[in-house]
Amino acid sequence: MSKLFDYFVISGLDYSSGLEPDKFSEDNLHVSPLERSYKGKVLAHYPERSITNSFDDSAVCMFSLPAGLKFRTQKHSVTQAPNFHSFVITRENGNRCYGFSLIFYEEVKNRDICTAMQTLQAMYITEQSSSLRTHTLQTSHNQGPQSRSLPRYFKLSQNLGGAALTYYDISKDKLYVSKSIGLISHTAYVQAAKTFLENLYRCVTKRSTGSNCLSLESYVFNLLYEVQIPSPGKSLLVHLPPSDPQMPPSSTIIQMTLPPCELPHLDYSLRLMFLWLGVEKVVQLFSCLLLEYQILLRSTDSQRLMIVAEGITSLLFPFTWPHVYVPILPASLHHFLDAPVPFLMGLYASSESIKVASEANLCYVDIDKCKIQLPEEMAAFPHLEPFVAEIWSTLDKYGVHVPNSEQNRGTQEIISKSNTLPGRPQNRRKLSIHDILENDRPPSPPGSARSEALQRIADIVRRTGVALDPDEINQPSDSYVEDLRFNNSLREIFLNRFVHIFQSYENFVIFPNQDKDDWFNNRDSMQNFDKASFLSDQPEHDRLFLWRFLESQMFATLIDTKILSTWGQIDPNLLIFDNRIKVLRERYGGENLLRSLSYEPCTSAHDTQKLIDRRLTYPDFESPLPREIMNNRTTAATRQFPILDAEILNKTPVVNKGSIPRAGALKKGLTFSKPPIGPNDRNQRTAKSQDMSPALIAQANWTFVEKLLKDCKAKTKRMLLAKLGAEGVTLSSSNANDSSCAVEESTLVTSLCDYLERVWSHGLQKKRGKSALWSYLLAYQEKHQHPSKKDSYIGVNDVSRLTSNLENWNSHLSNVRLKTDLPDLPSSLIFDITNVQAMADVQTDIGKARAWVRLALEKKQLSKHFRTLLSDHTLLRSQYKRSAFLRCEEEREQFLYHLLSLNAVDYFCFTSTYPTTVIPYRIVIVPNKKGTTSSANVWIVLSGTLIETNRLSVPKSTLNFEYKHQNLGVLTTLRIGHDNTGIYAKWMIDYVIIRNEMTGHMYKFPCGRWLGRGVDDGSTERLLVGTMISKNEELEVTVRSGGSLGRSTPRSRSPAMSPRPELKASQIQHMLGDCVNKIVKWHYRRSSERHTTLTALLCSENGLVFCLEYVFILGFKSARMFMGKHYLWDYFVRVKEHFEMELLEEVSGNRTGSLERNHQEVVAVWRCYCHLIDEITQTSKTLGKDGKFQQFICVSVREHLLHRMLLPMSSCKVTLEMYEENSFLRNRGLLTFLRQILLPLDDLDVVLEKSVSYGISSPSSHV
Repeated sequence: MSKLFDYFVISGLDYSSGLEPDKFSEDNLHVSPLERSYKGKVLAHYPERSITNSFDDSAVCMFSLPAGLKFRTQKHSVTQAPNFHSFVITRENGNRCYGFSLIFYEEVKNRDICTAMQTLQAMYITEQSSSLRTHTLQTSHNQGPQSRSLPRYFKLSQNLGGAALTYYDISKDKLYVSKSIGLISHTAYVQAAKTFLENLYRCVTKRSTGSNCLSLESYVFNLLYEVQIPSPGKSLLVHLPPSDPQMPPSSTIIQMTLPPCELPHLDYSLRLMFLWLGVEKVVQLFSCLLLEYQILLRSTDSQRLMIVAEGITSLLFPFTWPHVYVPILPASLHHFLDAPVPFLMGLYASSESIKVASEANLCYVDIDKCKIQLPEEMAAFPHLEPFVAEIWSTLDKYGVHVPNSEQNRGTQEIISKSNTLPGRPQNRRKLSIHDILENDRPPSPPGSARSEALQRIADIVRRTGVALDPDEINQPSDSYVEDLRFNNSLREIFLNRFVHIFQSYENFVIFPNQDKDDWFNNRDSMQNFDKASFLSDQPEHDRLFLWRFLESQMFATLIDTKILSTWGQIDPNLLIFDNRIKVLRERYGGENLLRSLSYEPCTSAHDTQKLIDRRLTYPDFESPLPREIMNNRTTAATRQFPILDAEILNKTPVVNKGSIPRAGALKKGLTFSKPPIGPNDRNQRTAKSQDMSPALIAQANWTFVEKLLKDCKAKTKRMLLAKLGAEGVTLSSSNANDSSCAVEESTLVTSLCDYLERVWSHGLQKKRGKSALWSYLLAYQEKHQHPSKKDSYIGVNDVSRLTSNLENWNSHLSNVRLKTDLPDLPSSLIFDITNVQAMADVQTDIGKARAWVRLALEKKQLSKHFRTLLSDHTLLRSQYKRSAFLRCEEEREQFLYHLLSLNAVDYFCFTSTYPTTVIPYRIVIVPNKKGTTSSANVWIVLSGTLIETNRLSVPKSTLNFEYKHQNLGVLTTLRIGHDNTGIYAKWMIDYVIIRNEMTGHMYKFPCGRWLGRGVDDGSTERLLVGTMISKNEELEVTVRSGGSLGRSTPRSRSPAMSPRPELKASQIQHMLGDCVNKIVKWHYRRSSERHTTLTALLCSENGLVFCLEYVFILGFKSARMFMGKHYLWDYFVRVKEHFEMELLEEVSGNRTGSLERNHQEVVAVWRCYCHLIDEITQTSKTLGKDGKFQQFICVSVREHLLHRMLLPMSSCKVTLEMYEENSFLRNRGLLTFLRQILLPLDDLDVVLEKSVSYGISSPSSHV
C-alpha cells in the first residue's frame, strides 16, 4: 500500500540569499517594491527523498508560491486567514503529482532584508520623481508652490487606500513576507490536506508557553509515516491536528472507490464549479475539451483554477486529457501560452494583461466574471437540450442554486467581441461565494423556462426506478460528504452519455493481425477504428460533433488502449467503461441491443451512491493517533512557522503497525504493509535552479516544433487518404442526397485551418489580433502592396486574347495554328488577400483567415503562398521570436513540402463553404466564322451545384464580359439563346468559356451549333454541358483556308448535327452499355466518390442522349432519303400521333376491350408518352428538334418510361415506314438487348436539373 502523503514542504524567503526579483514577472521594475514578485525557495522538505516519488525543488516552489514571494506591511490585511490552494505537477513520463499549499504572511525580523526593501523603495521614488519632473514643470504655474515632501502618489491617507499601501517606511512599518507549508502526494485528497495544513498552522499561531500540546513534528510524522491509502472499496478514519492546540485531534474520512463498479475518486467539488460558471457554460467548456481546443482558465484564486480544471477533466471519463495540462500557470511558464498544441491552462490573474497568440482555437473562461469566449464553428454536443435538463434536475435535487442562464444571458457575455483577452481587474478583492450568490447569480426561480424540460426528465427517471426523494440527500450534514455525493451523481450523468453513444464501439475497433511490437511501430499509419460505419449508425444531427471527436487524440488513445487489452494490458478506466456498457446491454436485451434514438437518463448513480454512503458512515479502518516523538523539545510563543527537526522526520519507523481496525468495524481487518524499500537509488535528477533555464525553455520549445511538424505530416496524409478514397471515410450510408462529402471535407479542412493558426501563433513577439495568421497576412499586404495600386479583378482587355484574335482575324494567317488560351489570373498572394477582404459575408479575422486558406487550397497555391509569405525574412524576424516554428528553416521547408502534397487532389472547400459570397464570372463566347456577332438579343442562364441564375443579357456586340453573381458552386450547364430579331440573327457558336475570377476554375461549354430559325434544326436556344478544364490547358484554334475558323475540339453534343460517323450495331451496343453502367455506378457511389454530375452523364459527349441518338439513327430511312432534313424528333412526333389514334379507338369502343394486364400497361405507356410529347412541345418552343429529343430522353428516364416505350414503338406502323429491318426497333435481338440494357435505369430515383427538364413536372399518372 502507498502512503497518503509523500512529503511535507516549507517554502519561503531564504534570508541567506537576500532579495532576488522574479525576472519572469512582467513589469517587475515598474511598480512599487511592495508590489513586485521575488524569488522563493524550498526551505525544507521531509523526508529528504521518497523511493516512489522523487522531489523537484524548482517545480514545488514554483507552484506552492505561484505569484512568487510577496511583501506586505501592517497596513495590509496580513493577519487574515491563510490562503489554501492545490496544484498538479506533470512529470516527463506523463504521471501526475499533486501538491497542496497554504500561504500565509510572517513578520520579517531580519534587518538586512528590511534595509534592502527600504533601499529599493528609495530608488523607486527617485525614478518616479525623475519621470514626472518634466510634467511637473509644465504645470507648475497652475499648481502653486511645490512641497519637497514625498510625491502625492505615496502620501498616506486616513483610509490607507490607493498608493499608500505600496509605501514602506522602515522606521514606522512592519514588513511581512509570504510563506508556504505544503504536502506532496500521488493522489488528490484535497479535504484531508486542507484540514491538516490549516490546523497545523493554527497550532503555531495559537500555541502558548508551557502547554502540553504535541510538537509540530509529531503531527507531520504521523501523517507521513503512519497513514496509508486504503485498498479499493474501503475507507479510513484519519486523525489530524486540532483547530486549537488545547483540543483533541480532529478527524476526516478518506475512501477508495471500487472498480469496475465505481468511478475513480474525485475530491474536488463539482458543486463549486457549477456555482461559479453555471450549467450552460460548463457544458460549453466540456464540449471544447472533447474537441481538443485550447482551454485557458483565468481567476484571481488559484484554488478556483484547480477546481474547474480537475472538475471538468473528471467529466471526460473514460477519456483522459492527453495534452498539456497546467491548471495553475506560474509567471515563469507564461511562454507555454504560445504552445501551438491543445492545452488546458489556468492563468493566475495578476495586474498585467496577458495576451494569447491566437484565439481562433481558444476557449477562454473567466471564472470570476462568469464569462466564456468560444472558438468559432463550434459543433453542438449530441442530445444537448435533454442533457442540460438532466443536469439541471440533479442540481435542483441537491439544492444547488446556479446562475440562471435565461435571465442573465443579456448581461453575461457568451462570446467576447474584443480582439484581446480581458485586461487587469479593476477590483482586486476576491469574491466570496456569498457575494456571487447575492449579487450576480440569483437562484433559478421555480417557474423558469427549463421547468418543463426538468419535469420531463424527472418523469423518465422515475419510470426507470431511480428515487428522487429530496430527503435522501439531506441526511448527512457534512458539506464534504455532500460534495462527494453530488460529484458522483454528476459524473454518472456524463458517463451515461458516453455509454449510450459508444455502446457498440467494440464492433468497430479494427484489431491488428500482427504482434504487439509490429503494431506499436506502425500504429500511427494504421486505421484502428471504422469511423465511417460507426457514424452511419448515429443520428444525422450528431455526426458533425462525433466526427470531430473521433479525430481527437483522446479518442485515439482509448482505442489504442482497447487494442492493448488484447495483449493483457487492461486499463482501469477502460475496464469501468466496458463494464457499464455490459450492464446496459444486460438491462436492455443482451448483445442484440438496438440503439435508442431518444435520450436515456442516468440510472446508475443511485447504486453507486449507496456504496459511498456506507464507507463514509462506517469507516473500515482507523489510523493511529498522533503521539509525541520529540524527546527534548522546547516550546516558545511565536508566530513564525519554524524549520522542523530533519533528523526525526527523516527516520523511517522501525515498526509500522499499519492502521488499526476501528472498534465495531469488520473483524476481518485490512493490514497495510510497509512500502517496499528498494536499493539505494542514485539521484534521479540533478538539482534544478529555481528559474526555468534557457536550456529547459529551449527544450520545451523544440518539443512544440517537433509536434507541429508531426501534426502537419499526419493532417496532410489524412486529407490525401480521405480524398483518394483509401480509407473509404464517409459519414452516412450511400445515397444520392447525403451530405457526407461536404461534412467530411469541411471537417478535415477546418482541422487544417486550426492547425495553421497554431503554427502562426507559435513564438509571436506580440499579439495583434484574434487570428495570428490573418494578422500576418495583413502585415505582409501593408508592406508589399503599393498604396495607389491594388489588385483588382482582371479587366476586359486582359482576360482573354481569344476574342480579340477572332475579331481581328486576317486571311493571311491561314494554315497557322494560333494559341488563344485565357491568360492566368493574378497569382499573387496579395490578390487573394484582397479578394477575401471583399467578402461581405465574412466579418471576423478568424473567418477571413479560414476563407483565405480555403481559397488558396482550392487554387492549389497554399504551399506557394506560404513560401512567398515566409520569404520576407525581415517581416518574419520582426513578428516572431527566434524559437518560433516559422523561423526553424529545416522544419519550415518540410512543412511547406507536406502542404505541397495537397496539390495532388482537387478541393472545392471555398466554393462549397461560402454560398452567399458574390463572385465575378468572366464569360467568353467563341463564335464560328459565319457569325461573329448576332443582331438578336442574346441571353444566357448559368447553373451550378448551388444555385441557378436568371436570364442574363449579353451586351450587344460583346463576346467577352464579366458578370457578378452569388456563388453558383461548381458550374454544370449553360443555356444560351436569343430572340431571333434583326437582320443577322443567325449565329453559330463554337463554345463558351466561363472562369470564376476568385478561384480560377475554368469551364468549357462546347456547342458547335447554330442559333436561329431556318438553319440547322431551327433552335434559338441550346443547352450546353460544361466540363472543368485546367487553367494551363491551351485552347488551340485551327485556322483553315479562306479565313474560316474551324472547331477547336471534336464535334460535341449540344446535341450535335449530322452528318455523323456511321457505327456498327455492335459498336453502338458497347457504347450504350458503358454509358448505362456509368450512370448506375454514379447513383450508387458515395457523394465523396462522384467526380461528375448526372447531367453530364446524360447530355455530354458519350452520354445517354448521345448513345441513344446512334441507336435510333441506325436504320433510320430519313437520314439518307431526305439528306438530314428530317430529325429523330419528327419520328417521335409521328409515333405520338399513332398512339393518340390508338387511344381514341380504345375510348370509342371500336376495338374489343382487353382486361389483360399487359394491354393495360401498353395503354398507360401510350398516355404517358403522348402527355410528355405535348408538354415538351408547349414548354420548349425555343428549342430545336434535337434539343427537344434531348429533353424527351432525359425526362423519360426520370419518369421510368424509357425502356417501357420501346416495345409499343416497335409495333406501330410508323416504325415500319421509317426504319429498316437492321434497326434496333425492328430487329428482335437488338430490341431485346436495348430493353434489357435500359432496364437498370428503372431502379434509379433520378432528379434532373431545372435547366434540363425546363420545369416539366411529373405527369399525374405513372406506369
